[in-house]
Amino acid sequence: ISLFLGFHTSAMSVVLHSYGLCVLANASIIKGNSLWQFLQAHWQLDPCYAFYGVDGSTCSILTYLSQIEDFCPSHLGKNHSAEIRTSLSQLYEVIGNNSGAAINFILSRVQRMSERWIQAGLRMRQRGNKTVLLYPGALTGSVGQRFEAMVERGGPLGELVQWADLSACLTILGHNITFTTSHFLGAAPGRGSCPIQRPLTFDLIYTDYHGLAHFQGAMGLAFQHYQCHFRILDSFGTEPAFNLGSYTHSHGYKTLWGRWGLQPLQYMTMFPHTPDNSFLGFVSVEAVRTEVKKEELEPKTHKKHRIAVVYGKQDYMWQGKSEFVEVISEQLETHATVYQPPGHTSSLPSFVKNHGLLTQEHFLRLLRRAKVFVGLGFPYEGPAPIEAIALGCVFLQPRFDPPHSSNNNDFYKGKPTTRQISSQHPYAEEFIGKPHVWTVDITNRTDVQEAVKAILHTEPFTPREFTCDGMLERVHAYISHQDFCSKSVPTWPPENALRVHLGPLGQSCVSVCQHSALVCEPALFHHLNSPSAFTSCSSVGLEVNHLFPAYSPWGRHCGLQQEPRLFSCAGSDPSHRRLCPCRAYLPGQVALCPNCVETGL
Repeated sequence: ISLFLGFHTSAMSVVLHSYGLCVLANASIIKGNSLWQFLQAHWQLDPCYAFYGVDGSTCSILTYLSQIEDFCPSHLGKNHSAEIRTSLSQLYEVIGNNSGAAINFILSRVQRMSERWIQAGLRMRQRGNKTVLLYPGALTGSVGQRFEAMVERGGPLGELVQWADLSACLTILGHNITFTTSHFLGAAPGRGSCPIQRPLTFDLIYTDYHGLAHFQGAMGLAFQHYQCHFRILDSFGTEPAFNLGSYTHSHGYKTLWGRWGLQPLQYMTMFPHTPDNSFLGFVSVEAVRTEVKKEELEPKTHKKHRIAVVYGKQDYMWQGKSEFVEVISEQLETHATVYQPPGHTSSLPSFVKNHGLLTQEHFLRLLRRAKVFVGLGFPYEGPAPIEAIALGCVFLQPRFDPPHSSNNNDFYKGKPTTRQISSQHPYAEEFIGKPHVWTVDITNRTDVQEAVKAILHTEPFTPREFTCDGMLERVHAYISHQDFCSKSVPTWPPENALRVHLGPLGQSCVSVCQHSALVCEPALFHHLNSPSAFTSCSSVGLEVNHLFPAYSPWGRHCGLQQEPRLFSCAGSDPSHRRLCPCRAYLPGQVALCPNCVETGL
């Protein structure tokens, strides 16, 4: 170390590797670093510094900064040629190393759908190979214990569906995955100021908001080095206005979940809520003969009956809905799958046949027999309606007037989104619609009766994006083209996909593009962030504002975006006309444009 203290090179520092350790040849650069100055004065504030050998001396601080901090970042895995896998046995072993009701659900789903994944994989071409970590933080620690308890009582399963399908998808594509619900990061003892003891050698890290907090707490200052590798499973989405802590605070966007400062496309949603995030999705259980057992193929057991299955597994979801369900029961035998604690009597209406909480396999059998799947208004935006539609059911759901949002609904309050929810399942209403989805005013008896009468002969339907082929295609495109570690502007989707639209006052780019049967593409915003993109500007300003680029007719002012992480499809304001980057999308695959994906899939 003392040799390096007196060794001067050119203005560029030279990184040397000696005995497997990385040191910075120009020590003056280290000594000019703010962390160096902090450690000199405050190294005793956190025991983790002493754990790594810091004793206040120049040599110990230099050693710590060169060997432990991220001056010499680890070399992450490289792409290798890999064959599409034709077996999920490796995944069974990886998931099986964990335990609990949630893990059992994930493993059971992967096994039940394995043949479909394998068949879809055979239609794919050879793919690259990355090392991938799957860390569902909601299943770890005290949060995990509460989640496990909810699963056993009919709680939310949507997140588990996504984890199951994502793990199968990545495995089939040939990636090497690690799936864990254990704290494994190797944090140094102390208050979390220091990095983890060993580098993470994963190209991609899929986690959730809980897991992201675990990583930050355990990784200390090294967290910022790995940020670009994270992909966050975020069921309801995170809009850019909620993404930056300082901006959220100064502009009043209160949220319990945002403020992480990632690229908005690193958040991966269950449905395409906002194009500001990446739509991960899941796979619907289709009504195909290869999935059902022989006894289910008999005409008497697989035939559609005049029955309705109500979507709501807990008593509170039924409150105030008895009249709505009664109207349906006048024409259809009505079934429920509501969890009943031992010793408790059912509070459901007498005309409802309750099966109790069913396993996934038995629930799917019930849906195969049913004609209608009835939404009660909650849970919002789950996977079950899509699977019911794929199994030949018609989804009947409530219309919300006024729409539900963080302003008037406790469930959405605190969530990092300004979305206006017009029905229980907006995706089903907007992207599928009649005859497979009916959205009604459930307080209007005539409206409900007419909808039920109209639901007679409807064939099963599954959007491509909710098939194995569609998810493989989409996830492969993301992994191949999304690079959040690069400092360059995005090059995917290609610029020739761009369709520029200047919206009216008060409309978001989501709405502007939808009105032209297009979708907003945030990765193309940078092409519009210049004065030349506007037709006439009396003045031009650069500002940190999630509404920009935008045009204000008062003074003909053109506003440009200063912070790329605030490029927002969702933002709207009555005083601005948004300049919007729209693009076309593949039929049944809204995440991809016609020239965004390779042929031969």
